[in-house]
Amino acid sequence: MAFSLFKKTDVAKWSKWTMAFSLFKKTDVVGLDIGSNSIKIIQLAPTKKGWKLANLGMTQLPPEAIVDGSIIDSMTVVSAIKELAVQQGIKIKDCVSALTGHSVIMKKVNLPVMTEAELAESIQWEAEQYIPFPMADVYIDFQILGADTEGRGQMEVMLVAVKKDVINDYTNVIKEAGLIPVIVDVDSFALENMFEMNYAIAPAENIAIVNIGATITSINILRGGVTIFTRAIPLGGNQFTEEIQKALGVSFKDAETLKLGGEVSGIEAGGVPEIVERVSVNVALEVKRSIDFFLGSAPGIFISKIYFGGGCAKTKGLPAIIQERTAVPVEMINPFANVECNPKKFAPEYIKDIASYFAVAVGLGIRKVGDK
Repeated sequence: MAFSLFKKTDVAKWSKWTMAFSLFKKTDVVGLDIGSNSIKIIQLAPTKKGWKLANLGMTQLPPEAIVDGSIIDSMTVVSAIKELAVQQGIKIKDCVSALTGHSVIMKKVNLPVMTEAELAESIQWEAEQYIPFPMADVYIDFQILGADTEGRGQMEVMLVAVKKDVINDYTNVIKEAGLIPVIVDVDSFALENMFEMNYAIAPAENIAIVNIGATITSINILRGGVTIFTRAIPLGGNQFTEEIQKALGVSFKDAETLKLGGEVSGIEAGGVPEIVERVSVNVALEVKRSIDFFLGSAPGIFISKIYFGGGCAKTKGLPAIIQERTAVPVEMINPFANVECNPKKFAPEYIKDIASYFAVAVGLGIRKVGDK
């Protein structure tokens, strides 16, 4: 398995290179997004204009199978991946997956100016002062964010570390499910790749991608399309569900239905909107705190837009509350905006309905074996 956290080149350039050598051939990997609430799998293929959707599917996981990014019930996760791959007729074995939450340590640091090759040789020593674990216990990767434009002899570097036992847990369940984990990415950088593929990027523009999952909300701030700030908040869709569950005395499944505005036979759901609004305000305040923290470290700049995705993005009223609390325009992210989807194979309404779930998966699906 090649452990690789970052894309090292611009996605558009990389996509053109890929197409030059594999035009009309299916991509040789599938994207596998293993979340706390569901598993998403996707297969994309390059075209003359970009990418087309070849296959996708999603299956739910029971509560507590994965908690805070840690796999608790590996047998259940293995079975879910196996069944999903069979149901979707996935033939490709090589897959790209991602980690999220507190299993990933990410820090933007200033280091002495050096080449990428020199940094690769010295990164273990440079990282020791920033990573609270023995270097022997973690995988390290980095990306140089900016050159020394002010002559200070310093450059900005995004440093990423993941404990080896966490990587091993994920790669083991993937292998036991019959797939081959060729790249392990970080969800923030999968989102960055997905965004570059689908949206025009202004060089000096700052945007935020807020991806709210079942247990973790990840906030990713991009400047000119490059990640410069990330934060993982231990708050997500399950909190909505659990609050509804406690208030109404219903099952987790029924509470999920009510959360999304559905109806459950025999249940009076009159108080659900108030519960959803209360938790939505908590989420919005955490998003605002993260953005304020970033802005406080970078005076004179602002966030022009928040792109909102993840399984919980469909919670009624949540995008509007985040927009109100942050005073930043919020737009639902569409990871299929520049992806060709054959309407005879994939119903447009279905793709629109599930789009927010697949933001990370699309970013994983455009990676290639050997991609740096």
